[in-house]
Amino acid sequence: MLPDMQDEAPEAMEDETPEVSHVPDHGEAMRIAEALLFASAAPLSAEELAGRLPEGADVEKILQDLAELYALRGVNLVRVAGKWTFRTASDLSFVLARDVVEQRKLSRAAMETLAIIAYHQPVTRAEIEEIRGVATSKGTIDTLLETGWIRLRGRRKAPGRPVTYGTTPAFLEHFGLDAIEDLPGLEELKGAGFIEGRVPSDFSVPVPSDADILREDEDPLEDDLLQPLDMHQTEAGEE
Repeated sequence: MLPDMQDEAPEAMEDETPEVSHVPDHGEAMRIAEALLFASAAPLSAEELAGRLPEGADVEKILQDLAELYALRGVNLVRVAGKWTFRTASDLSFVLARDVVEQRKLSRAAMETLAIIAYHQPVTRAEIEEIRGVATSKGTIDTLLETGWIRLRGRRKAPGRPVTYGTTPAFLEHFGLDAIEDLPGLEELKGAGFIEGRVPSDFSVPVPSDADILREDEDPLEDDLLQPLDMHQTEAGEE
């Protein structure tokens, strides 16, 4: 019996040997992430990077290390709209100013409307007009929709069921914001030209939220919304 037991012992020991998990090389994983971020035309989320990095790679650590590595360089790794991308260092933007294709400037009415939508979303056109104190033309809303910075959210549970508007991830990306909560305060808005003139003493900037979940006073959009009900008419007298 003893020889048989000795023959079985090595096999039993082999079965009990623990598996050694493979830990990918951190430096190589950083190089891959760096290449992916440079090659991507759009910001990438941590989840998107994880799907293309070696299995087991610490994505958060990789992004943190890359951000520190590029912190003092001509381009920085920044997070916008919850995703990661390389952007020109803010203190060097003047160097590239003449090489940037100048985009069509928004009118004062469009800038005010965009600011109201960003801070008060979900908001209807009538509510925008009430806040601005003047009529808002169909063209202003159309222009903002064309930029991709605002979207149709739903319909307000109110007479006429007006469309509600909110901002998009493209809005955050364009203005370099990680989240809607990073929007500037009142003084910063005035300095940037979003708000002009005297501001009432009781005026306050609301806490913005761009959550996709509809609120209790909103209904989902329907198939007939290619032309929203509250955008058919064109008003005069916009300022």
